[in-house]
Amino acid sequence: MNKLIYGVAYYDEYMPYERLQEDIAMMKDAGINMVRIAESTWSTHEPHNGVFDFRSVERVLDAMHDAGIHVIVGTPTYAIPAWMVKQHPDVLAETAKGRGKYGARQIMDIAHPVYLFYAERIIRKLIGRVSKHPAVIGYQVDNETKHYDTAGPNVQARFVQAMREKYETTDRLNDALGLDYWSNRINSWEDFPSTVGTINGSLGAEFARFQRQLVTDFLAWQAALVNEYKQEGQFVTQNFDFEWRGYSYGVQPRVDHFKAAQAMDIAGVDIYHPSQHELTGTEIAFGGDMTRSLKRQNYLVLETQAQAFPHWTPYPGQLRQLAFSHLASGANLVSYWHWHSIHNSFETYWKGLLSHDLQPNPTYNEAKTVGRDFARLSDHLIDLKVDNRVAVMVSNESLTAIEWFKLPDGRNYNDVVRALYDPLYRMNVGSDFLPADAPSELLAQYDLIVVPALYAAPDETLRRLNVYVADGGHVVYSFKSGFADEAVKVRTTAQPGIVTEACGVTYSQFVQPHEVGLRGPLLPDGEAGHVDGWMELLTPTTAQVLASYAHPQWGDYAAVTTNRYGKGRATYIGGFLDAGSMQHALRHAVTAAGLWGNDQALAFPLILRSGTNREGRRVRYYFNYSADAASFVYLHAAATEAVSDRRVEQGERVELPAWGFAILIEGV
Repeated sequence: MNKLIYGVAYYDEYMPYERLQEDIAMMKDAGINMVRIAESTWSTHEPHNGVFDFRSVERVLDAMHDAGIHVIVGTPTYAIPAWMVKQHPDVLAETAKGRGKYGARQIMDIAHPVYLFYAERIIRKLIGRVSKHPAVIGYQVDNETKHYDTAGPNVQARFVQAMREKYETTDRLNDALGLDYWSNRINSWEDFPSTVGTINGSLGAEFARFQRQLVTDFLAWQAALVNEYKQEGQFVTQNFDFEWRGYSYGVQPRVDHFKAAQAMDIAGVDIYHPSQHELTGTEIAFGGDMTRSLKRQNYLVLETQAQAFPHWTPYPGQLRQLAFSHLASGANLVSYWHWHSIHNSFETYWKGLLSHDLQPNPTYNEAKTVGRDFARLSDHLIDLKVDNRVAVMVSNESLTAIEWFKLPDGRNYNDVVRALYDPLYRMNVGSDFLPADAPSELLAQYDLIVVPALYAAPDETLRRLNVYVADGGHVVYSFKSGFADEAVKVRTTAQPGIVTEACGVTYSQFVQPHEVGLRGPLLPDGEAGHVDGWMELLTPTTAQVLASYAHPQWGDYAAVTTNRYGKGRATYIGGFLDAGSMQHALRHAVTAAGLWGNDQALAFPLILRSGTNREGRRVRYYFNYSADAASFVYLHAAATEAVSDRRVEQGERVELPAWGFAILIEGV
């Protein structure tokens, strides 16, 4: 990939009338140089069992090639055809809610051998047909793949086998998972019950881990099939997504992205976010930072919104800002879902770049300016190397465990992740992501590691973090870290378990706060803070207290501490702090790690994202996520603003309009 890719998902099969050449002409006018096709239309490609029809794919491939537009072909396996369910109803996933009903997408058991037989056949037929077509640059395996809560007999049998291989004897299984409780003990493998009704969080967490592994194996299996046909220069990717709250929010509960991405040549992602006056850029940054970190390289935004949801049609200027926001995190491809708005069925009002009249509109016209700028600036902006000194450590195991033992106010693991990530973003402290099992050599690449709610983790993970601190690193732990082992068995030592050694603080009690304030040197004079939803009653051993609880009964306990340990420092945040106090705690840690600098003179809504381009020049993206004009003083070496081709000197004030941005490239 030697140029920026600007694309759309395109479904010729959905069009209300023949207009392929008209669409291509409009794409060319907008600078669209890629379309993604085929992932949604299995029933068109195989209308009857064993009867194949790829005419709609081939005509689009031929037309796009003639127009010089690249194509990514998706394997059409995430939405199964009606004939399969009619002939094999048990391919529908059986979940805790019962057997699925046909109609929606992603309703099948991805481990079912009958489904896998048909999936392999359509993959081989389609990819074998298109792989040598000159328009094809790559493949997307499946689509936003997850395990869909599949838990039927087929899956349960495989899970029991996995437990036999892991624990070897039922005695070891019972001891590790605490199955004596309520007579849940399993005394023979043949008696192993379905996990659907389990009340045991440890067993439930094991099953969730197994379900995530089903996704990893399924995607690796698809990638291996496609690799048999892939031609030189073509790639395989997957469009990972996130916990969904009406938009992309946090770590995906049903996929371990770090493991699943290993089988891909390039990581891909779908990112959707609030827009209009709610636009902050946070979800774009979060999704980009996560996806870039999966393979520690540039990535593809395979879906993002054009007009998207009915209430989030972008303000003028926002589409441009959003496209460059993706590049600023290291994306080399930005693609909209989708080209045209569908005229019926489930996603009728998930509007594409074109509205239902299929004619130019303000969003399409703005996209034309993006396409021109992508083409003109490609050599300067492609392959941005982001070199952050801060990382956020995330854990699917802790996410699952906290689902079993939620915070009293119902907030979950991702609420904690975002409570720590968002202040870093707003302070312009760039962050990568790390899995909890990251090796020591990877930890050592960072000056500061932020650890949200690492509730369930093996001893070796916590000891590795202690060594990282002793060797000079800085760690910030949130509450509910170090509490349980990898089997979600609570440690019998004082909390926060093994990391007590580095943190210099202990506790044995915790409460749900009611109007509990904060006091101490962490808060600037006159500023009030509070803790809400969760608080641990911390007693320092060697740690310095940064904040205590302002409460008549709990006032002797610490809320936030920091501790020198070896050559480094560990900070522990014992409660769910309000956003301002959390930002103060993280600023203290960033400063102690020696990372507070000129870039932090700016703060939201002025956001700075930076890296080095493949020419070796520093590129800084400045964004104004605000409806009001803003300005900043440029504090770095003289640069050229890429869009306007204007020279900017050190110390010069740069003006940004509402929802505006500037791209400053040093030495150009």
